[in-house]
Amino acid sequence: MYLSNQSLLVILFVGLVAGWLAGKIVRGTGFGIIGDIVVGVLGALIASLLFPKVGIHLGTGMLSAIFYSVLGAIILLFVVRLARSGGRF
Repeated sequence: MYLSNQSLLVILFVGLVAGWLAGKIVRGTGFGIIGDIVVGVLGALIASLLFPKVGIHLGTGMLSAIFYSVLGAIILLFVVRLARSGGRF
């Protein structure tokens, strides 16, 4: 699989925006630029694996990718928070 520089920049941009938004929604603060990118990209991966399995399709394009990634990142952050707190919010 070959990724061009442009597609890599798009992935990093979507990951950054999604991670920042998820951090604001779940925790109230961001995780720094690297942390936001990691959370956003992992969220996009979770969303791309989970949503088609349950039949959720939100469309195509950049806004749809950001929305998918934000939802996946929120799920990821809730799971991390549950694991850290021993099952309590």
